[in-house]
Amino acid sequence: MDPEVEYLSGYRLENYERPSVAADIVVLTIRTSKPESFRKEPESKLSLLLVRRGVHPYKDHWALPGGFLRNGETVEQCALRETQEETSVTPAALMNVGVFSEPGRDPRGWIISNAFVSIVGSTEIGQRKKSDASDARWFDVSFEQDEKGEYRLTLTSEDERLNASLRKEKSRFGMTSFVIRDSGSLAFDHAAIIARALTALRGRVREFELVFDFLPEKFTLTELQTVQETVMNVSVVPANFRRKAAGLVEETDEYTEGAGHRPARLFRKKQIQ
Repeated sequence: MDPEVEYLSGYRLENYERPSVAADIVVLTIRTSKPESFRKEPESKLSLLLVRRGVHPYKDHWALPGGFLRNGETVEQCALRETQEETSVTPAALMNVGVFSEPGRDPRGWIISNAFVSIVGSTEIGQRKKSDASDARWFDVSFEQDEKGEYRLTLTSEDERLNASLRKEKSRFGMTSFVIRDSGSLAFDHAAIIARALTALRGRVREFELVFDFLPEKFTLTELQTVQETVMNVSVVPANFRRKAAGLVEETDEYTEGAGHRPARLFRKKQIQ
């Protein structure tokens, strides 16, 4: 008998303790409110999709969409499936932001979570409830460092306001880890997952990576700048922005229409050969 076949025939996986594997997804979009006057610019906000848990543990707490890995699927497939169940769309891509395996992170037992960021166009959203969720809602995101060096994560939606505080632990290989000081009523370690995802996303958007994923195929330069400013929560000098964006976009022959504004030329992402 082949030595490997002989070894595997006697190997018993059930003899070894194994964790459950899950995926949690930071689903983000940019929501734009219509101004009362056409002379004013619309207000754009970075928003995060949360679900209110309908079962224990953390019953009635807000949590990221997510769930357990099913037999025969990869963690990426699990994340795509869970995102589709929560938003009714399948994202074009997911960005992995790390593995969360801290002992005790889930009171149900040894559960390891793979965290992803999903960017969804606001016009594609159609929320659906899962069996373990009693509500699904978009929250506007604020994530800032205060004068004491702590990070404040504030999520606001209608009559709900969640305030979490975190401390930066370490940064390695472009990823920052956080320790939760106050979860702000978020379930599990989801405040830390959100903080890491936002930090990673801001770094990518600063260099114009991922910024186009928030936009339709054709967009104005103002819309492109608005995405970068909204995600990073900073103001960018238009001239500097256009100089940096020039090599990444190309003009189309189309313009915006109506809305009382002067037509603006539409651009698209340049296809790099």
